[in-house]
Amino acid sequence: MSTEILPPALDARRQTGRASYEDGVAAEDGVARHYEGLGARVVARRWRGPGGEIDLVCVQGVDIVFVEVKKAETHDEAAMRLSGTQLARICASAEAWLADHDSGLACARVDLALVDGAGRIAVIENVSLV
Repeated sequence: MSTEILPPALDARRQTGRASYEDGVAAEDGVARHYEGLGARVVARRWRGPGGEIDLVCVQGVDIVFVEVKKAETHDEAAMRLSGTQLARICASAEAWLADHDSGLACARVDLALVDGAGRIAVIENVSLV
């Protein structure tokens, strides 16, 4: 059995990365519960497509909702973390998800779910960066 000894800076970076990952998962869990409370069904989490990862895929009535979750101290700071390039990648992955699943003529949209430092959730439906 080998034990890994890391330099303090690398160990601190690993711990910070792990904490960020866990914060992200907790934020996604809270947003999933939020959508479920609205009557949606979460059908995929962290789905990987050709453009990248989609945090949540939900079915809400006849709509398919692709949700990007952003967490920061404030909702405004969280919203600023979505770039046009990232939104384009999410849309490419959403198109791939729709092609891979029998979605028929379902309406689809991309929502931006913002989680602040207190865990409060705000959702911008059908987000676009115009």
